[in-house]
Amino acid sequence: MKDKIVKRFYWTILTNFENIYRIHFLPPQIQIECPGKSPIKVNFMNPFAYRTTALAVKTLAGLSKAQINIHGKENIPEGSKIFVINHFTRIETLFLPYHIHKLTRIPVWSLADYELFKGSLGVFLDKVGAVSTRNPDRDLLIIKSLLTGEAAWIIFPEGRMVKSKKIIEKGDFMISFAGGKHPPHTGAATLALRTEFYRQRLQRLSQEDPEEAKRLLDLFEIDSLEPVVNNKTSIVPVNITYYPLRAHENMLSNLAAYLVENIPEHIIEEIMTEGTMLLSGVDVDIRFGEPIEIKKFMKDTTVKSDISAKHRIDFDDPIPSKQLLWKAALSIMQLYMSSIYSMITVNHDHIFASLLKLIPYTSINEHDFRRRAFLAATCNLEKTGVFLHDSLNDDQTHLLSDDRFNKFKDFIAVALEKEAIKQKGKMFIKDASTFISTFEFHRIRIDNPVAVIANEVEPLTLLQRRIKRIARLPGFWLRRKVVKQLLAQSVSEFEKDYNSFFVEGESKPKKVGMPLLIKRRSRDTGVLLVHGYMAAPLEVKQLATYLGRMGLWIYVPRLKGHGTSPDDLATRTYHDWMVSVDKGYAILSNTCKRVIVGGFSVGAGLALDLAARVDDVQGVFAVCPPMRLQDFSSKFVPAVDAWNRLMEKVRLEGAQKKFVENSPENPHINYFRNPISGIMELERFMEKLEPKLSGIKAPALVVQSLGDPVVAPSGSRRVFDLLGSEDKVYMLFNFNRHGIILGEGAQKVFKAIGDFIQNLN
Repeated sequence: MKDKIVKRFYWTILTNFENIYRIHFLPPQIQIECPGKSPIKVNFMNPFAYRTTALAVKTLAGLSKAQINIHGKENIPEGSKIFVINHFTRIETLFLPYHIHKLTRIPVWSLADYELFKGSLGVFLDKVGAVSTRNPDRDLLIIKSLLTGEAAWIIFPEGRMVKSKKIIEKGDFMISFAGGKHPPHTGAATLALRTEFYRQRLQRLSQEDPEEAKRLLDLFEIDSLEPVVNNKTSIVPVNITYYPLRAHENMLSNLAAYLVENIPEHIIEEIMTEGTMLLSGVDVDIRFGEPIEIKKFMKDTTVKSDISAKHRIDFDDPIPSKQLLWKAALSIMQLYMSSIYSMITVNHDHIFASLLKLIPYTSINEHDFRRRAFLAATCNLEKTGVFLHDSLNDDQTHLLSDDRFNKFKDFIAVALEKEAIKQKGKMFIKDASTFISTFEFHRIRIDNPVAVIANEVEPLTLLQRRIKRIARLPGFWLRRKVVKQLLAQSVSEFEKDYNSFFVEGESKPKKVGMPLLIKRRSRDTGVLLVHGYMAAPLEVKQLATYLGRMGLWIYVPRLKGHGTSPDDLATRTYHDWMVSVDKGYAILSNTCKRVIVGGFSVGAGLALDLAARVDDVQGVFAVCPPMRLQDFSSKFVPAVDAWNRLMEKVRLEGAQKKFVENSPENPHINYFRNPISGIMELERFMEKLEPKLSGIKAPALVVQSLGDPVVAPSGSRRVFDLLGSEDKVYMLFNFNRHGIILGEGAQKVFKAIGDFIQNLN
């Protein structure tokens, strides 16, 4: 009984959508066989019905967690349009007409492979406006609608889904499918050329032979010549890229298996792949390229002679320019295929899979792989002409530190699951057959997604060359390149920020905020030293010099928003500070065998945060780490922040209080104005830090000033108590100031830190 109720529930949902499609989304002049009734024909255009259907598709889209990103919509021209699109899933057939219709406000129909029009899938495709490639009236229907501009068309030049994404062979476009290989179809180009042929012929005949013009209009069932002659024909290349590409059992595949007995394996594969995409929040980047205007391919004298011929030319009659138009169709096909596959939205998985494929050896160190991925992701990819996923426009240092966005971990998990690699400690053992063996076509998206991902970016030749160079770099050179790039980037960012936010009479000299690197002969141990809030690297320079004399490499990064002006700090978040620390860690971890991290005040908190995120940190010291603030200003900041937001809503920005005055201990270093937004970020950071402290396992030292007017000793003691380290020390110095690493008695603190580091050896 329960099974019957479940089945009835799902079939009710499916039938409701089916009825909407049956009434509102049928292709032009397609005969529908209705059991027990006479066949019916549905008119091509029904705007009200089309809008109703769009609501149905919108409802389906609302059930999906996919994030649709539209790019290049300004490239969609006026006039008649054929959209040529790469074909990887059945999702394109459903959602692309809906999204293109939203942009163009005209119906969008699609041409689909005849093999798909079988059974219930064929019925469904009929109802979503797809026309079979073997429909006898196919060309007439398409050209008629393009001549008038009453509908646009979607055509997949591959002719079918390319599940392997393998479309390049020996430098040429070649489509791989279950039955073998074939070149891309020229159908879209041929239809566009035929449309433009009849458009120009009708325009000429309307003046020179009105009767023949009238006969052609009747043939195409066109009432008026005006929309035909005042229009143009274009082909618009479109690329659709999915990220991440994963496939596993999901609600839809389980439902299909429950409702349908003996369901074919390839259908299950498709539902697993596409259901995962829809239900797991995949990013879908739809990118429109520059249109190809067909008129310019009609200038040959033989073609023009046929256009203006006085004799009758029926729809499928051979004409002298047929061979020339066929060659033009080949040229157009090469243009739109090149355009489609130049618009792939490159993502992290593409970089990882391409590196795995191109690294010339089978044993790969994890850190080595991540360095190569970092360099590939930051090597000015945009200069290769590729389009980047949003995540590649952000800072990529996380690939070298904690991989906190799980880009690398997620890819490696898939590669391990599908046995493209095996893991032995910190080494990956590559199975080279992943990229050369033939996998069963209908299973490849599930069985070998790593190869599919690598195949997708194979057409991007400049990108491939750049990744190949990085894949072959020697390990020692790789480290040097990473360090050199990060050091140059840190200095460049500081100088850019300093020039952008400089305030006369308020900004300190550049030397105050410049990142600091102390080199030593031994590359055994490096210390990452982080300055505090509203300060700059100069704040910890004395401590850096002391530790440097011990033979240690020292790097002091500049936290974003610091060393410039308070206006700069007001634009930053604690995530920006974390990135600054990550870059410093990456510099030292690619220079020294061991890295110890420490800091003062907020810098101490950031050092602890890094130690919680990166297992390879060998030790951590925190001087006056904040957990509770003594400073009275922090107590009224939330109220001020609420006031500012209220003033912004009522558009009284002049009434906002964006800064509070600061009386610094070190006026030659610290800011005199403290941004409200900065204090709020500090509060958010401390809130996020507390639950991470138990995850720190490295030896730790916490140092605190007894009379600290800013950071409560009870707060630093709580930090110490929460640390997960077995080897940890708490030291309390009898000072009445916060800045205990400067001024009288600072050497005592330096010695305590130096002894802690020496004891780690």
